[in-house]
Amino acid sequence: MAKDQRTRRTFDPKQVLTGRGAGQSRLKFAPGALICRQGDAADSVFYIEKGGVKLTLVSASGKEAVVSVRGEGEFVGTRALIARRRAFSATAVTECSLVRATPAAIIRLLREEPDFAEMFVLDLVEQRIRDQRNIFDLLTNSSERRLARTLLQLADFRRNGKSGQLPTRINQAMLAGMIGTTRSRVSSFMNKFRKQGFIEYNRWGNVTVYRALSKALHDS
Repeated sequence: MAKDQRTRRTFDPKQVLTGRGAGQSRLKFAPGALICRQGDAADSVFYIEKGGVKLTLVSASGKEAVVSVRGEGEFVGTRALIARRRAFSATAVTECSLVRATPAAIIRLLREEPDFAEMFVLDLVEQRIRDQRNIFDLLTNSSERRLARTLLQLADFRRNGKSGQLPTRINQAMLAGMIGTTRSRVSSFMNKFRKQGFIEYNRWGNVTVYRALSKALHDS
């Protein structure tokens, strides 16, 4: 979930996405809570102030796939700017604080705040690239590779570029649902990653993910 460092230093979207501006509100979601559903009216864009959100897509046959996981500083539901219906469902993975903004409010910011417009466009491009990679993973890659990529996406590397913490409420059952496999297989892969030094558990069960885990994407 890395951001473009230049725009992150020069502009913080929280300056304009306060939850108090015209067309804005702040919402709280508990882990597992549905934020929006695929097929619902696309009447808002969400900015993630805190927490993690997973995006899922249900096919015509009823099969569900996790397309992406979004974190702090990212947007959900940007298709609302051009589409009438939600293309994905969004669910809180952890406790979340989101700023909800109407399409009109976002368009107004794009017109009036050039720094916001630059940051927003770059964010959309980055999200598009990640979503395409995730779909490719689901279609072609092993469960082990999908788990490695998901752990790298979920980990917070902002304090230390070489390692990051998983959100405390992420458990193996949730990871299994995200990558489309069983909990027992996730447990097996996690044990393998730990023996290889790619992840680490402390005595409270919190998980540290090392960037070296990306090696598993090439080796597995």
